Amino acid sequence: MNWTGIITIFLSATLKFMVSPIPGPLFNLSFFETYLAACSGAVVGTAFFYFAAEYFIIRAKKKKALAMKNAILEKIPFVEKKKFTRINRLLIRIKRKLGVVGISFWAPFFLSIPIGAIVVAKFYGKNKMTFPLMCLGVFINGLVTTSIVYIMEYYAK
Repeated sequence: MNWTGIITIFLSATLKFMVSPIPGPLFNLSFFETYLAACSGAVVGTAFFYFAAEYFIIRAKKKKALAMKNAILEKIPFVEKKKFTRINRLLIRIKRKLGVVGISFWAPFFLSIPIGAIVVAKFYGKNKMTFPLMCLGVFINGLVTTSIVYIMEYYAK
């Protein structure tokens, strides 16, 4: 068993799950070793960032409030960031069209595990089904991406 490859895929999946199975064939890992390493890393990363999201959201609010307070005390005009950026509009559009299932399945996959988990927790943190849906999405997306990687490897030979 190639522990270097498994650990590499596990750690890369905690941050960017979409591309984590790619090095599997390069490390001579089997399909199932790659799949399990990628999915377990993604689930660990999802759990950490989903359940820590409240801390990150509160921290961001405090940082913004402190910046506003400092700007007022120093009589400097406080320039607030745009609230409706292109990404924010896209997320809201996806939230309205796909709902809790779509956001839970696709946000961690396309955005990244940390950002996707925080976005899901922010939109649907009170819904008890979001974390299991995110894990289900990880397993389904992992199966698809790992299959694509190994099919491409098979036909490249």
